[in-house]
Amino acid sequence: MRKLKNEELDRLEVSEFKKAEKTPIIIILDNIRSLNNIGSVFRTSDAFLIEKIYLCGITAQPPHNDIRKTALGSTETVDWEYAEDTFELVEKLKVKSVKVISIEQAENATMLNDFKPQPNNKYAFVFGNEVKGVAQNVVDASDVVIEIPQYGTKHSLNISVCCGVVVWDVFSKLEEKK
Repeated sequence: MRKLKNEELDRLEVSEFKKAEKTPIIIILDNIRSLNNIGSVFRTSDAFLIEKIYLCGITAQPPHNDIRKTALGSTETVDWEYAEDTFELVEKLKVKSVKVISIEQAENATMLNDFKPQPNNKYAFVFGNEVKGVAQNVVDASDVVIEIPQYGTKHSLNISVCCGVVVWDVFSKLEEKK
């Protein structure tokens, strides 16, 4: 088996990416401290044609060298916007019939493997601060809370890994329904 070269991967050009039909997923980063995590979320969002990223609160914004290092150009492809207050953003999205889902460990959370996205819905997934998680008022305002099942000794996953797991899971479930 031969590894493929980058030029053999048949990836979209930036202009093609901008015109491509997007996956009905919005990513909300709620007060993320690590610029490397932010860049990684951009890169994952590019890979799965995510509609938009909202950078909220203290979450840094491009251009920044530490974001650029892990984003590898995806800050130029994925649409993004800054919103100062995550709760206010969530309320605005809900008025537009976007289903808001916090990714958090919470009472009565739905396990990710049990979550069944519907192809006619648009989803906004909220990923929280590396220490404090998603703000409680945002969890309270969410339509659903999803938890990623974990079986080891650690209490959480890195935010960029968490985003990758959720996006891949939801993307693949939506693709099955096409």
